[in-house]
Amino acid sequence: MKIEMDWKPLLLAPVLALAALPLTGSFSTWLTLTVAGLAMGMIIFVIASGLTLVFGLMDVLNFGHGVFIALGAFVASTVLGLMGDWTGSQQLWRNLVAVFPAMLVAMLVAGAVGLAFERFIVRPVYGQHLKQILITMGGMIIGEELIKVIWGPGQLPLPLPEALRGSLIIADAAISKYRLLAVVVGLAVFGLLAWTLGRTKIGLLIRAGVQDREMVEALGYRIGLLFIGIFVAGSALAGLGGTMWGLFQQNLIPQMGAQVNVLIFIVIIIGGLGSTTGALIGALLVGLMNNYVGFLVPTAAPFATIALMVAVLLWRPQGVYPVANR
Repeated sequence: MKIEMDWKPLLLAPVLALAALPLTGSFSTWLTLTVAGLAMGMIIFVIASGLTLVFGLMDVLNFGHGVFIALGAFVASTVLGLMGDWTGSQQLWRNLVAVFPAMLVAMLVAGAVGLAFERFIVRPVYGQHLKQILITMGGMIIGEELIKVIWGPGQLPLPLPEALRGSLIIADAAISKYRLLAVVVGLAVFGLLAWTLGRTKIGLLIRAGVQDREMVEALGYRIGLLFIGIFVAGSALAGLGGTMWGLFQQNLIPQMGAQVNVLIFIVIIIGGLGSTTGALIGALLVGLMNNYVGFLVPTAAPFATIALMVAVLLWRPQGVYPVANR
């Protein structure tokens, strides 16, 4: 039996953008805010996609996810610092040659630390949600202190490479070059995740393991190793997202992961636990809402995303695309 795609949640972001158009005063201002919101949303999606896999598919409440975000950003800053000749070039391709290896190294380091985090911190408390919250928060605090030991406790600048600075003028709107790159990277991550989970044998085993772990193991598959791989992949994506967020903010602090955690959990709740598509929709809504409200009523921006989450949950209490309903 063919299952029809529920298209209604796909309209949320376009409807929000169109609703903001008459409020921003001009088309150029609206376009600038919209692209900035989409870029912010894509960065948040990359960060949240790792946690939605761990949270939704493994049933692990990893409140220590923020440490991988910060770790990835600081590792990337070190790599970029060693490639000054490339980041200082006016040629875009030379900047990208520096940025993409920095992202890769950040992912590798965050993934390796995630492997240790799963083995020594998370594994002893599988199935015990309260203990997971407490022990992973403790792990994040320890991770932040280790970051302070290695990189120092103060703020660390992370300037954009030379060719990614500034903006392009499109229809009288100033569109940041880096934000365009963030949208491209976010779409690439979404495409890869959607293909892996929906079109490959690994994705099939993951989804089957979520529904009936014992049956999958009875067929001879080691679902435990597969879930470890999910945790490592989620940590690596957090490292990638941390790099993108650090370049977005252009400065780093050891607590940056904990600060982003609130937005991440809002995105996951809006999207539905374990849903990659839902996480994308939630992230875009959060990014757009932050930019529109931040421009129109700056003091209300911190509350806007919470109000957005409440509104979505009143409509769909389990999120826009809960995995359990698939």
